[in-house]
Amino acid sequence: MANPIYTRTQTIARTAEIDAGLGAYMNKVYALMAGAMIITGVVAYVVGMDFNAAVNGRETTLLSEGMLQAMFTSPGRWIVIFAPLAVVFAFSAMINRMSAGTAQLVFWGFAALMGLSISWIFAVYTGASIARTFFVTAIAFGGLSLYGYTTKTNLGPIGTFLIMGVIGLIVASIVNIFLVSEALHWAISCLGVLIFAGLTAYDTQRIKNTYLTLRGTPGGEAVLEKGAIMGALNLYLDFLNMFMFLLQFLGNRE
Repeated sequence: MANPIYTRTQTIARTAEIDAGLGAYMNKVYALMAGAMIITGVVAYVVGMDFNAAVNGRETTLLSEGMLQAMFTSPGRWIVIFAPLAVVFAFSAMINRMSAGTAQLVFWGFAALMGLSISWIFAVYTGASIARTFFVTAIAFGGLSLYGYTTKTNLGPIGTFLIMGVIGLIVASIVNIFLVSEALHWAISCLGVLIFAGLTAYDTQRIKNTYLTLRGTPGGEAVLEKGAIMGALNLYLDFLNMFMFLLQFLGNRE
């Protein structure tokens, strides 16, 4: 007959091992995400301040006025706008064929490209309102991610509708580039905040469940290594999109 005390001790030890492994995995995901956010922030700030200087007739520091005009006021701006979207779709489709090291480098490159894409905010909004919106987003993201990590509710069905909502947002945003409808713009912003708030909780739970499913399986460690990068990418996009949509409401224009 099995010793119940020994069995219980084994169960507790195994649970503690899983919790420690899961904690380390989630820390890795958040660290990758934080690294990408730093890269995005630095690129956005440097390019954005030059753009701000050019708009206000001051001398630029890094980029020439002609280069800034090519990126933000000529047809080349469409490349700056849509390049991150193209890269993230290609990256998601090809990551299984990449090594973990290559995938991480592509992730860093994508973060830099995204920083270039959103750098215009430093020419439109005050620095104080950008910082305030970032702080609000960080608090909201932390709470929502903690909920996704701790809740026992299955968020899978909700996630399916949220992903469909993201597709709708992309289509509506592209359409509004040509319609320039203020009402549609605000509707997209409101829905965007809600959708990416929900996705933050959903993606966190999905990352956690992926680890618990693959942990200890044959080949699972290799899959989880790249899974951490994809998880970081998903949370990065949730944070950044929530920040950009909140900026429409909390940002003070120059």
